[in-house]
Amino acid sequence: MTTNRQAVPAPPLVVRCGALGDMVMLTTLMRLVAARHESQVDVISSGGWTAPVLAHEPTLGHLQLVTSRKTPYPLCPSQWALVRWLRARGRGPVYLCDTDPEMRRLLARGGVHPDDLVERDAEEIATEMLWPDRWLLLGQRDPVRRYATAEVDAAQFRLPRLVIPESSRRALAQWREEEGLQGPLVLFQPGNKRTHKRGKVMTADHPKHWDPGNWAAVADAVLAELPDAQVLLCGSPPEHAVLEDIRAAAGHRPQVRNLANDLPIPRLFALLEQAHSLVSVDTGPAHAAAALGCPLVVLFGAAPPSKWRPIGAGPIAVLGGEHGERSRVADIPPEAVIAAWRALPDTMQAQSR
Repeated sequence: MTTNRQAVPAPPLVVRCGALGDMVMLTTLMRLVAARHESQVDVISSGGWTAPVLAHEPTLGHLQLVTSRKTPYPLCPSQWALVRWLRARGRGPVYLCDTDPEMRRLLARGGVHPDDLVERDAEEIATEMLWPDRWLLLGQRDPVRRYATAEVDAAQFRLPRLVIPESSRRALAQWREEEGLQGPLVLFQPGNKRTHKRGKVMTADHPKHWDPGNWAAVADAVLAELPDAQVLLCGSPPEHAVLEDIRAAAGHRPQVRNLANDLPIPRLFALLEQAHSLVSVDTGPAHAAAALGCPLVVLFGAAPPSKWRPIGAGPIAVLGGEHGERSRVADIPPEAVIAAWRALPDTMQAQSR
């Protein structure tokens, strides 16, 4: 145990602004830091998804959100609120996940002392590894100003996790009954960050795009294998038209449902916990599924699986990404996806979750 030089330090602070999947993976760092400092962890972040992603994470203390880091300071009230909060909280260890100068300036404006910062080093940044493994390295480091820490086995925190409260399970059960969603539920996640922002506009050339006919072929195979199943197309409201193209390619079969307007994050996470399986492009819900133990097949384009592959307690099959930046999900044949889905463990395939 190290000697504490401050009688009552502020709780450890983690600074990370990222997409939905980034925040799922951040739970690795939060849990490790909380265990080492024997305290809940405050978080600075951004994005409308962050609060629901971390809502039930027991290691979360205070969540401080900024709407923008690049907006000039005089024009951004959320930055003012962040600075006020930082100045009031006192000194404690600060784990800086983001390297952008804008966040550094905000931390300095809020009075964060450089000796309290724990930063990523050049060797880690240059080494290709999964993000949870990066966070394990960062979480085991200490700032120049030492704070009391406990000895813990960092490896036990490697897998990201999400916590589903009973209230969400009850709400999901009621919604499933109202919607007639019985039998095995096989989820598809065709969209990505670009479709979330733009819908169908200029998305067909994206490295993560997969033709609607390919998704329809996988849906046909799933329903042939599991006649009582329902295939649920997941996405956000801007992706409704993207998912409708897949439904049309699948012949508007009633077993193929478009849920673009029906999946707020708490419901999506509860659904992933109960789903039979998920087939997804490389995007945030795939990381959420992995964190919840949902069996999944993940399709990669230009992003390297060695850096972005989801990890979790359940079975995960990864396809694509073999040709680096030249890789495209469009190059993955539906037969390969069908085979990977069928190869998920039989015990998982057989259950009607």
